[in-house]
Formats: sequence, C-alpha cells, structure tokens
Amino acid sequence: MTAPYPHLLAPLDLGFTQIKNRVLMGSMHTGLEEEKRGFEKLAAFYEARAKGGVGLIVTGGISPNFRGRVQPLGSELSKPWHVKKHRQITEAVHRHEAKICLQILHTGRYAFHPFAVAPSKLKAPISPFTPKAMSERQIQKTIKHFARCARLAQKAGYDGVEVMGSEGYLINQFLCPRTNKRTDRWGGSFENRARFAIEIMKAVRAAVGENFIIIYRLSMLDLVPEGHAYEEVVALAKEIEAAGATMINSGIGWHEARVPTIVTSVPRGAFSWITARVKQEVNIPLVAVNRINTPEIGEQILAKGEADMVSMARPLLADADFVAKAQAGKGDRINTCIACNQACLDHVFENKRASCLVNPQACYETELLMQPASTTKRLAVVGAGPAGLAFACYAAERGHEVHLFEASDKIGGQFNFAKQIPGKEEFYETLRYFENRLADAGVKVHLQCRQSAESLLEEDFDEIILATGVLPRKVDFPGADHEKVLGYIDVLRDHKPLGQKVALIGAGGIGFDVAEYISTESSPALSVSEWNSIWGVDEDYRGRGALTQPAPEHSPREVWLLQRKTSKVGKGLGKTSGWVHRATLKKKGIHMVAGVTYKKVDDQGLWIEIEGQEQLLPVDHVVICAGQVPLRELQEQLEAAGKKVHLIGGADVAAELDAKRAIRQGAELAAQL
Repeated sequence: MTAPYPHLLAPLDLGFTQIKNRVLMGSMHTGLEEEKRGFEKLAAFYEARAKGGVGLIVTGGISPNFRGRVQPLGSELSKPWHVKKHRQITEAVHRHEAKICLQILHTGRYAFHPFAVAPSKLKAPISPFTPKAMSERQIQKTIKHFARCARLAQKAGYDGVEVMGSEGYLINQFLCPRTNKRTDRWGGSFENRARFAIEIMKAVRAAVGENFIIIYRLSMLDLVPEGHAYEEVVALAKEIEAAGATMINSGIGWHEARVPTIVTSVPRGAFSWITARVKQEVNIPLVAVNRINTPEIGEQILAKGEADMVSMARPLLADADFVAKAQAGKGDRINTCIACNQACLDHVFENKRASCLVNPQACYETELLMQPASTTKRLAVVGAGPAGLAFACYAAERGHEVHLFEASDKIGGQFNFAKQIPGKEEFYETLRYFENRLADAGVKVHLQCRQSAESLLEEDFDEIILATGVLPRKVDFPGADHEKVLGYIDVLRDHKPLGQKVALIGAGGIGFDVAEYISTESSPALSVSEWNSIWGVDEDYRGRGALTQPAPEHSPREVWLLQRKTSKVGKGLGKTSGWVHRATLKKKGIHMVAGVTYKKVDDQGLWIEIEGQEQLLPVDHVVICAGQVPLRELQEQLEAAGKKVHLIGGADVAAELDAKRAIRQGAELAAQL
C-alpha cells in the first residue's frame, strides 16, 4: 500500500541533522510570550504540535534587544537569565522527536513603542511611533545582538534559529529603497542595502558553529512600492547561502502591503510559484509558505519540486494533530484552517492572546481541558450551528450521551450561508470536519427534527442546551412589507432572484457578505492567476515589489451598502481582514454610504435621508441585513418545567453573527458539565 502523502512525510536530511518530515510550523506570535507564566503555557502549546507529528517548529518572534521588541513589554532573549524559561519549551518539544528553532525578530519601525529604530527616520503606516535613524554604532551593536540571541537560543536547547528578514521588519527595511534612504555604506546601492542582512547571517553562524540550523526568512515578494527587484531577491539568496544559512524560508508581503496574503479569499498555495523560481538559484532547502492548509496542497507543492518544505502556521493552530492525521491516512479528519484571522492575528494586533475560531483549545492547552466526565449525562442539544456542533462534539468526547436536534436537513446553521460567499469556500471544510467528528464522537444526530418544549420534556434529558441561533431583525419603516423588500436569508438560503439595482440595509459582516455574493460572478479565490490579476501581483516580476496595475473588476449589479451609523462603513470588521473586504467592494464600484435614515420603500425604490437631504435610490430590491435577535422561545417553558437549560451561541447573544464566540462558548460549557 502506498504511504499517504509520500513527499510531505519524507524526512529532510540537512547533513548534520535530519527533520522527520517536510512540515514546518511557521512562526506565530501568540501573546503568551508576554503573559505571566506564559512560557509554561507556550511549552504546552508547542508540545501539542510536536506530539501531533510536526517536523520542525519555529517560535513566535523574539527580539534580540530592547529596541527591537514588538511592544514595550515584548519578549526578548538577550540575557543569560532569559535562557531558563525557554528551556521549558525546548524540552517539551524534544520529548516527541520534533525540532524547534527560535525566530529572532527585530521590528524596526514596526515597533509599538517610542524607542523604535530603523535605517531611516520614516514612520510606518501601521505604527504611531516615528523611529530614530540608526547610527553606525547602533547598527554594529544590533548585528552583535542577533549573534548573542542565537548563542543564547543554542544554550536554551533550540535546534536552530530563524533570522526574520521579511514582512517589512528591520532587516527588510534595510534591504528596500522604500525604507532605506541612507547615504552611507548601509544605503544606496543594493550591495550596501544588503550588507546588514549578510553581516547578521555571518555573525550568527560564527556564534553558533556549524551544527546548528539557521533559517533565513527571505522577502521574496514585498508587494509594496520600492520593494525588492527580482534580481536583488536572487542575489541576496545566494549571499545568504554563502554566509552560512541552512535553509531559506519564503517571506510574502509586508504588513503595510495593500495586497492580502493570508486571508481566506487568497487562493490556496497562491505564492508557491515564487519559491519555485528562487529554488532554481540556490542549493539549500527552500520553504514555501502562505495558504497551505491541507496535506494535499502541501504534497502537491513538494511533488512538483516547488519547495523542499512547506510552512503551516495557522493550520497547526487549527489542528495540533494535523500531521499525525495525515500520516494515518485520515486527512478528512483534519480541522482545516479557514484563514479567517479572527482569533489569531486579530487578537495579537489587539494585544490579546491568540487562539483559533475553529479550535478554541489553541493556546489554552493548560486551561480549556476536556477530561473524561465523572458522571455521564443524557444531554439534548437543540440547533446544529457552530455553537451546537462544538458543544455536542466536546461533550460526547468526554463521555456524555448527546442528542443533537436540527430543524433543517443539514448541520451548520449560518455556516451554510457563509460557505456560498465568494472567498469563503473554506467553510465547506469546517462542515466536513464537524460531520466526521460527530460520527466519531458518537453523537446521535437528528436532522429535520424541529423540537418543542413538549417533545423535549417527553424525553428524559438531564440538561438541555439551546443553540437555536438567531432570527433576522425586522425593520420598521413604511413599505417594509413591500414586494421589493427581502431578507438576507431570502437571498443566501432561498436564492430568490434579484434585479440589477439593489440596496442593502446594514453594513455589518452580513451586509458585506451579501454585497460580495451579489456582486461577484466567479470566485477569484479559486484561481491564482485571476486573483493575481485582480490584486496587481506580477508573476513576471518586472518591477520592484512584484506589483503591477490591478485589473478592473465589475459588478453585474449596481449595489448600495447602507448603514445608519455615521462611522466608516465596515469599521467593525476584523482588524486584519476588514480592509480586504472594503477594498474588494470598492474595486467593484459598490456604493458604501453611512449616516443613512430610511424613510420608506415604494414602487419607485428606497427613499433615504442623508444630512437632511432626502433622495431616492431607484432600486429593484432592498435586502435587509440589519442584524439579528436571539431565538430562545423554548427557554421559559423548559425552565418552568424544572429542566436545567443552557443558552449558547446566537441564542445567548445575537449582536452580530460570531462563530468564534459561539464555538468557544460551546467548548467551555462542554468542559464544565
């Protein structure tokens, strides 16, 4: 029998050491690095992934000195007494034959503190602080600090380090004309701009000796104006190899780039083409990155010879046992990362602890524990949306007898709407995962089985969990019952036809999803070439940063996205993905209007008022996307009959559709019962 994923699971021989497979867990900052006793939790987090079969782990970024920290209290490895806490991590990982490298990251002008330094005094658009231009002495000291950090990492038991030279951080800032305006030997020509990266590599190799992994994270696609030219990428790769790098990891995009690189609408494996091209120029292993979230995609990239390893960061957040499941031929049991960013990147950029929408135990391995139940209970779960699915699975896995009731003919609740949105096809994977997990856990699933208080009371359930979800909020203005007026469920579930001119009332997540749905004829998330064309990524790499003029996009309809609030339309969307949704709709010419008062709907269309001026939108249809109310009609009757009832998900809070909160709430309740 042929082994599953033969390229993905093959060992990688580095000469002085061997990595057991081709899966690298990419660097992710979790926020645990700064928490009290956070390194104990980090050790458990990384150990779970090592136990789950990953070959090589790269930690979140750790600064080599004070000025390079992400924030004032950010993590740093620069003193001998810092070593002890890191040993907790390396010892935990090494118990499972995995290897781990510490990422050395100096933020440069991306630092969120007033002590930031950079090649030039140029403020980054994503930080409120203007950095000081580094002096010659500071540059030399920083090179030594990288070497010192690597040496301390070696003492802490790490198998290697990754030198972070991409994503717009300090080394990348020296490399690109965009951020390096120096006129001394560290600026100007490419040789001068590259000197900082090469000197760091040489110093690090000298500090740790030959038998130590050094990964260099090379920015292959800056995706910003005045970024690298392709010839410079190749020249730097060769210099980095000569300076002693063991491997080169791909870096894609700066944090300030106006091209998305990891959100769910980015096609799978969208950037393996540039790794494949650079791979032809060097002789050391190369790692492909970004939107590689299934073993099939990883296998395909490796089998085509586009890379020697594949990096997965968030996919291993979503499922610690990703590799073990692939090895066992159970890829269909993997909890696939949907690239939503909601609990990982969004949390980190808000100074919260990272986790995962589809896996609330991520980064909570020592806290959200699922122990076998001491007393087995017979539980009813009403509603198979995200909250109900999560609770049912966790509770059954703990040993409870769980009956899951769903009024429709399929599980998923609002996920069944989301999966239809162009760019959100990954939601199909979550529903596939839960369907298999329900079966494995022994949950008794009852579809097309609407429940009443009477039907639930007829059964002898110990406790009843209402995950009944939400109802769309009704609007109250003249003409709200006009034939032109539809609800978002009419559009996304019932697929009622729409005219050529449509107004959407409500510009939250649902409004944006409906706008995307009705303005897109084919999903660019399913085609790398189409996606590159739309976002202006030049596969021929003719100019700096690999940017070209984005292709125009057209909507088959004229659409107005309206909101009552006077704030920016889409302000409440995800911190790291909201701009993508806004940019996508803007490119299609969607009218986004704030501060709207709705007057009436009649045969002519929707009458609105903005700043005291009444106007008519001559639309064929008006779609209501104005929020939801909890659906909890069973609660009072069940509690009156003496039953213990729990509300989770939208049935508990329906301010906005929030799968992240719903799944976590389901998990936390299951852990307690």
